[in-house]
Amino acid sequence: MNIDAGTMSPLEHGEVFVLNDGGETDLDLGNYERYLNVALTKDHNITTGKMYAHVIEKERKGDYLGKTVQVVPHLTNAIQDWIERVARVPVDETGLEPEICIVELGGTVGDIESAPFVEALRQFQFRVGTENFALIHVSLVPVIHGEQKTKPTQAAIKDLRSLGLTPDMIACRCSELLDASAVEKIGMFCHVGPEQVLAVHDVNSTYHVPLLLNEHKMMDYMTKRLRLSDIKLEAAAVAKGEKLLQRWTEVTTNHDQSYEKVTIALVGKYTDLKDSYLSVIKALEHCAMRVKRRLEIVWVESTDLEGEETPKFSKAWHNVCTADGILVPGGFGSRGIEGMIAAAKWAREHKVPYLGVCLGLQIAVIEFVRNVVGIKDTSSMEFDPEISEDIASVVYMPEIDQKVLGGTMRLGMRPTLFQKDTEWSKLRQLYGGAEEIMERHRHRYEVNPKLIAQIEEKGMFFVGKDDNNERMEILEIRDHPYYVAAQYHPEYISKVLDPSKPFLGLVAAAAGVLDDALTNHSLLTKGEF
Repeated sequence: MNIDAGTMSPLEHGEVFVLNDGGETDLDLGNYERYLNVALTKDHNITTGKMYAHVIEKERKGDYLGKTVQVVPHLTNAIQDWIERVARVPVDETGLEPEICIVELGGTVGDIESAPFVEALRQFQFRVGTENFALIHVSLVPVIHGEQKTKPTQAAIKDLRSLGLTPDMIACRCSELLDASAVEKIGMFCHVGPEQVLAVHDVNSTYHVPLLLNEHKMMDYMTKRLRLSDIKLEAAAVAKGEKLLQRWTEVTTNHDQSYEKVTIALVGKYTDLKDSYLSVIKALEHCAMRVKRRLEIVWVESTDLEGEETPKFSKAWHNVCTADGILVPGGFGSRGIEGMIAAAKWAREHKVPYLGVCLGLQIAVIEFVRNVVGIKDTSSMEFDPEISEDIASVVYMPEIDQKVLGGTMRLGMRPTLFQKDTEWSKLRQLYGGAEEIMERHRHRYEVNPKLIAQIEEKGMFFVGKDDNNERMEILEIRDHPYYVAAQYHPEYISKVLDPSKPFLGLVAAAAGVLDDALTNHSLLTKGEF
């Protein structure tokens, strides 16, 4: 019933993904953007709460005057209208209206939450014509005592059919290659041909999945089912697609053949649920593939770095001290903050490559102000609301609502301008010497403008600021292999063939190849999509 994912706990729901227009969405939209190289909008994320709010708002305005507003037809019609409208929104640099819209109906068949959406799509197939509607059902095929069990899939398809939807393809998730007998059984009892059963078994990485689907000739069936051959593509578009497949194959092959390891210690506060940092993980993977290293993420719960000597304390510090690079990602609240500050201090003093993201930038500033500038009692107003603004390193942004929390942060794609005389900046070089960059934001707090002069006087430079020259966006220490932090979230726009530049700098520095990355244009050039 949430309007969006912005107020959900990362420990319960996973990462909140932010779009260009500031929409706070489910982490799945990040996967769609990364794999399809598209830029989605907040309207591409439909929630139950958003749909009910939409219908109730129309009822209050009198749009249904004289009628009894019901789930069917008013809510189901609203869902269909929403899908048709959003399906026509251009989502890439071509500006063209999409030919195909992929809709994920999340949840499980039979869930009460998804019932109106299932009914809406049952109606939708007739609204657009069955030749324009194809359904792929994803189902788990568990392996119990060595036997692949197909009964759960059969039961799910039976329930789906009873709701008026018939799958055109069944994507069977299994830990191992699906037996021919299992494929035959699913086809027979679910009333589909064997070419309509996709065996999606575990592979070396998720980047192999598109290649696996291609091997299973998924598009051959879908081309016939949706008459995609009727769509006339220009020769340049066909060549672009072929180049994409070639590049994608090369990247996944490089990943498989990478033997040298690079270790990144991720010092966070939601490490019990790895999905809380999904975009961060993917950005690190993209960069490791680009520099041809096998990535190892060492998960460090920041609270374990605090307090007295215990086995957890010793293990956490061992992981930090032996890592090739240290990353402090975003987060909210005071728990674990001192552990993050200690990790940032270690990275600064021991010349270990460091990247701070959002909260990670604020952590780096607090640590520097305490231990270099000399204001020992400094902190953030988020962690210590009573602290004096004169000594606080991080303060509330003046325009931010401190009471209404949903959708009130500084959100979405915004410009960052590199300052004069920052040609030395490693991060600016990674961005190709750009004067201005565009990145996505999600924060309520900022570096205290009152302390900027003191901080820069001691050697931490704010090389990037916002377009009003008021907000500190990027910090960097010059006499360090790589000590960089960004107020924005660069992980949100990292792509498989076009890795995030701040993350690329961290991984390259941790692997000892940053100098090569700064001089080798093939590492920095955007991959062909």
